[in-house]
Amino acid sequence: MARGVLSFPLTSFHEDGSLDPDGCRAHLAAQLATEPGALFPACGTGEFFSLDEDEYRVVVTAAVEEAGGRVPVVAGVGYGWAQAARFARIAEEAGADALLVLPHYLVAAPQDGLVAQLEQLASRTRLPLIAYQRGQVTFTADSLRRIARIPGVIGLKDGHSDLDRLQRLTLAAPEGFLFFNGAATAEIQARAYATVGVPAYSSAVHAFAPEIANAFFAALRDGDRSLTDKLLRDFYVPLVELRDRVPGYAVSLVKAAARLRGRPVGPVRAPLTDPSPGDLAELRALLGTGLDLVGATP
Repeated sequence: MARGVLSFPLTSFHEDGSLDPDGCRAHLAAQLATEPGALFPACGTGEFFSLDEDEYRVVVTAAVEEAGGRVPVVAGVGYGWAQAARFARIAEEAGADALLVLPHYLVAAPQDGLVAQLEQLASRTRLPLIAYQRGQVTFTADSLRRIARIPGVIGLKDGHSDLDRLQRLTLAAPEGFLFFNGAATAEIQARAYATVGVPAYSSAVHAFAPEIANAFFAALRDGDRSLTDKLLRDFYVPLVELRDRVPGYAVSLVKAAARLRGRPVGPVRAPLTDPSPGDLAELRALLGTGLDLVGATP
């Protein structure tokens, strides 16, 4: 998965909010054409939290069929372990390769509970699990050792960006345990994550501008500091500043940018809201800047 940007596809909806399966497949095909390291359907960017089980089955099945074995398909699951196990069974039946365990709903929990959540889910699925620490989920080094011993738990995605803590986790992990940079706009901290042994990262930008995401990935890999700095300064940092204005923009801005490029992804579902006209105009200009920086067409 470290050989390319990790794609977190959007879930397409019609204007009335209903699922758009054809739009989902078109978006997935466009993502796969840019050769990502893996597909992560029905995760945070894919609005897992707004999908019912039937819709989830359609989305994950589409991802598996479109991927056709070319890249791993890692489906999102979440809530408490009982509900997560229901989604896990659907993902198994659809042919997914692994599961990303999204942070559980609402409540904070002690370390024993975080470990038990993964134990319960792992005992109910044949698929490998990648834990996701973000929000109210944070693992200690001792808990990392414990979850790494659970059969089927193969990795951890980090969304906290606490590099001191993350370094302790990577040092506590057994050889071969996978780590992923899951910051909201991972490119901002990609260099820093790589210094603690976590080069693989997810990219929300890939969902609407794979040309930019892949150019940044290649520049980072090749040590092209000039291009990475220019992209960070003129595109990624302004994008993060725009994203931080309104709760939920981490998803709705991505969808809006995809629509600006003619992708059939539709609106977000409530409680998220689409960007204001002013923010949309700013996003359009920023998108143009980013594409121009990498020599791509709008």
